Amino acid sequence: MKAAVATEQGLAVRDIAQPKPKPNEVLVRVRAAALNRADLATARGIPHGSHGGVGAAVGLEWAGEVVETGTEVEGYRPGDRIMCSGTGGYAEYAVSDWGRVNPMPDGMSFEQAATLPVALITLHNALVTAGRLRRGESVMIQGASSGVGLMGLQIAKHMGAKFVIGSSTNDVRRARLKEFGVDLAVDMLSGPVVMQTMKATAILGRIVNVGRLAGMKAEFDFDLHALRRIDYIGVTFRTRTLEEVREISRRMRADLWDAVTVGKLKLPIDRRFPLDEAVAAQAHMRENKHFGKIVLTM
Repeated sequence: MKAAVATEQGLAVRDIAQPKPKPNEVLVRVRAAALNRADLATARGIPHGSHGGVGAAVGLEWAGEVVETGTEVEGYRPGDRIMCSGTGGYAEYAVSDWGRVNPMPDGMSFEQAATLPVALITLHNALVTAGRLRRGESVMIQGASSGVGLMGLQIAKHMGAKFVIGSSTNDVRRARLKEFGVDLAVDMLSGPVVMQTMKATAILGRIVNVGRLAGMKAEFDFDLHALRRIDYIGVTFRTRTLEEVREISRRMRADLWDAVTVGKLKLPIDRRFPLDEAVAAQAHMRENKHFGKIVLTM
């Protein structure tokens, strides 16, 4: 099959063996796959969770049709239209654990479906489970113009936040955030931005660190952290077990799937590229000028 794989020089489109589903997995004929920031690192063979490294197909989320199911899989059969998360989505075929598979709502395109799996589970977990969002609280999403960030804004509103604000890398807009005193902040930037995020957080507020796009390390004002009595919570899927990820998916569906089905939670598509142009698609992401999701089509 054709796939965009990791090499030491970066992403390359090659022919590789088609994957075979394990007993817990679903084999999918991929019709569309969405890009995520983590793909830029895995494209160079840098480990990220269960990604297979150099020579393995890149890609964390996709949508397509069921081809085959393992012996432990229930509820899905060949021909079903589904959306998935996992590894290896930049390919004509990919496999996913049954717990990370969701049925596509009627009328939804493969391209739109491919944009949803990672954003839904990541931000529901960050806001509702790790962040303990309560109805009527105020929420800030640091780095809100990304696909995951845009979904965070929507989920926060859907779950009853009274005030939701998003920031980008614009210095002026970010500086104003300290005026708000939010109850819960989702930080996808980290690095030097962490201090501004703490200044924008109310006493007894919570910060959930989802991403580190602005840097992995920075100076940290422990006194401000203590004065605000902030809960600073780190999350990642890289150290979660398969059972934990299944539970995260289950909780997301319980809270959000009705809204997904009727189209209330969706993401804009910035650009579409064919699989053969996966390298160009990642180059477009590196430019950091896109709004919403970048999608590969098969």
